[in-house]
Amino acid sequence: MVSYAQGVDALNQSISELKDIDVSFEFFPPKTPKMEETLWKSIERLAPLRPSYMSVTYGANSGERDRTHEIVKQIQQKTDVIAAPHLTCVDASADELRSIAKDYWDSGIKRIVALRGDLPEGVEKTDMYAVDLVELLRDVADFDISVAAYPEKHPEAPSDQFDLLNLKRKNEAGATEAITQFFFDTSVFLRFRDRAAAAGIDLDIVPGILPVTNYQTLLRFAGFTNVHVPSWLHKMFDGLDDDDQATRNLIGANIAMDMVKVLAKEGVKHFHFYTLNRSELSYAICHLLGVRKV
Repeated sequence: MVSYAQGVDALNQSISELKDIDVSFEFFPPKTPKMEETLWKSIERLAPLRPSYMSVTYGANSGERDRTHEIVKQIQQKTDVIAAPHLTCVDASADELRSIAKDYWDSGIKRIVALRGDLPEGVEKTDMYAVDLVELLRDVADFDISVAAYPEKHPEAPSDQFDLLNLKRKNEAGATEAITQFFFDTSVFLRFRDRAAAAGIDLDIVPGILPVTNYQTLLRFAGFTNVHVPSWLHKMFDGLDDDDQATRNLIGANIAMDMVKVLAKEGVKHFHFYTLNRSELSYAICHLLGVRKV
């Protein structure tokens, strides 16, 4: 019988032998000068790791969309890292989307994360969905297109199978990669990956990793994204003082590191980190994976 200690040693040994691991990072547009300073410190810290790309989320209002455009172009110009803007179709016409996409292409931005986007309050359906946006982008230029995947089902999907078939449609429309919603049960991701392969989905399915730095923020995110927070995770943060950020960071790092160890051993070669514009935990996890400064 293999002891727990032997299992941990074997897992750590396999991680130390990893090669050719890819990472990518997600940021959001800052709303204040202080937040912008934090963002650029994080970008400057993570860029030397040579990620596959850095993505920037896309807000539903024009001011935030303009900030996304600006940040993406600055990342591309200042860091030599591939920048990947999020683009949503829920509140823009097809002509507007074509114009935005053409501007990105002409600016040297060749990767886009194509999403439907959150429906405005009171709106139950939209004229375009992510699959339509993928088709539109394919008509504009030869973009690398990432789309979203949901190991625990999209909150609005009527069933797991419906959700999986929607991902297949995005694949067939021309998507080249799927980034998953964050999760905490690695078996959920691995089962989803197996189901996608069985359904004939020919995409690189990249696990989205959320290093937890704020427990309450995690609960809020999980509440509207249909993500299950396991009881063991609740217990890990139970009883901590509100101002004990250092301990929360250590716990969050430990959870994320255990996840990437298991997934890497199962053959995952690309990890996408939801940084929340902070670099510390993502940087540490990348170091564990052998992703170092170039």
